[in-house]
Amino acid sequence: MEGVYTGMITHTLKTEEADLVYDVRGPLPTADGRPPLFMIGQPMDAAGFTSLAEHSAERTVVTYDPRGLGRSARRDGRVDHSPTTQAADVHAVIEALGAGPVDMFASSGGAVTALALVAAYPQDVVTLVAHEPPLVSLLPDAEAAERAGAAVREAYQKSGWGAGMAAFMAMTQWTGEFTDAYFAQPAPDPAAFGMPVEDDGSRDDPLLSDRSAAVTSYRPDVEALAAAPTRVVIAVGEESAETLTGRTAVATAGLLGQEATVFPSHHGGFIGGEYGYAGQPEAFARKLREVLNG
Repeated sequence: MEGVYTGMITHTLKTEEADLVYDVRGPLPTADGRPPLFMIGQPMDAAGFTSLAEHSAERTVVTYDPRGLGRSARRDGRVDHSPTTQAADVHAVIEALGAGPVDMFASSGGAVTALALVAAYPQDVVTLVAHEPPLVSLLPDAEAAERAGAAVREAYQKSGWGAGMAAFMAMTQWTGEFTDAYFAQPAPDPAAFGMPVEDDGSRDDPLLSDRSAAVTSYRPDVEALAAAPTRVVIAVGEESAETLTGRTAVATAGLLGQEATVFPSHHGGFIGGEYGYAGQPEAFARKLREVLNG
């Protein structure tokens, strides 16, 4: 244990390849006998779940920083973010909790990790709510979507974080399939998105570089997911509609033979105002509670 905070205890699990930092809010074993609620993201770390955890205070909540992100240092000599590697890390944390299988809310790249976790370790999760997994390869316009992603990485490599993030915002806000009209647009102005114009010289951002390419290209193991005892729910934000991650959520749900369950707000709908693009965390938590109660 490294630190104790009001209502939260922070632990570090040392594995051969990483120091995995995770936070536990509430008692273990849980006070009411329900599974702990584990919240994961990627490249988001535990800090992004602060508001949702606060609105889920009736549960014991666990959050963690994926290896190489936030407080979790890696010693494997790599910089890429593989869903299968991260799934093994999450499995290790679940074992360290010693409280049996968990319920899980997983967001974005974390939802991809969670699908890999259930496929590889089917006894770890009771119910998984996978919110907007960015599985680009499942889209009918996958080739065009991958081209759009490549343009984001090119803007980042050429001009830095502000240009890359502006290109990313333009891509994720586009509605519908990526058509010639999308690619005919001029490069977005970082200042128009409130991003810095200056280039700080760094090129290691996990969202804008190719370090997370394994996330968007991941293909879920449908047979393993179907065979697992885990109840898997694919979630989509009501405001995401025809945007990239909304479409990938619908495509993932279709692959698994279900319809996506609609949650309040957008891709970051569980996030509070501290991150600039506030969602509706209280309403989101109510919906999550409803889905987990089944």
